[in-house]
Parts: sequence; C-alpha cells; structure tokens
Amino acid sequence: MKTMYSDRLDAEERKELSDSDYGLPDLREFPMPDAAHVRSAEAYFRYAPEDRKAELARNILRKAEEFGVNVHSEIIQSWAQQ
Repeated sequence: MKTMYSDRLDAEERKELSDSDYGLPDLREFPMPDAAHVRSAEAYFRYAPEDRKAELARNILRKAEEFGVNVHSEIIQSWAQQ
C-alpha cells in the first residue's frame, strides 16, 4: 500500500485497505491506515452509531498503539472498557 499524505482517501485507496484497517470493519467505516487517520477516527468518534461505539473505541486504541498515537479522549477510553 502506498503512504498516505493526507487524511482524505479516494475510493481506490479505500478499496485497497484490508478490513482490519477500519474501525468498523464490517461496515468499512472509520479507515485507519496510518496515524493521521487514527486521529481523524478519534475526532469523528461521536458520529459512530451508538451500538458500535465500544467496538470502534477498542479498534481506535489498538491502532493508536500500533502507530504510536496518544488518545486523549476520556470518552473513547470509557467506551473501550464496555
């Protein structure tokens, strides 16, 4: 996969991502192929469906650890523990 230089992915770039690169893999929403996208997922967390927030929070934290991103959101930390 090519290196991402912005937080915007075009359709072709999204197709190239594996399911594990998404915060909600079965919906292929909240892509997180790099640190910038982990930060974007953190910023847009509030827009996730209520019934999927725990899953998304856990995946954000997993990807954050992988890319060395500090997640400051207490809300995400809280949802990840549910």
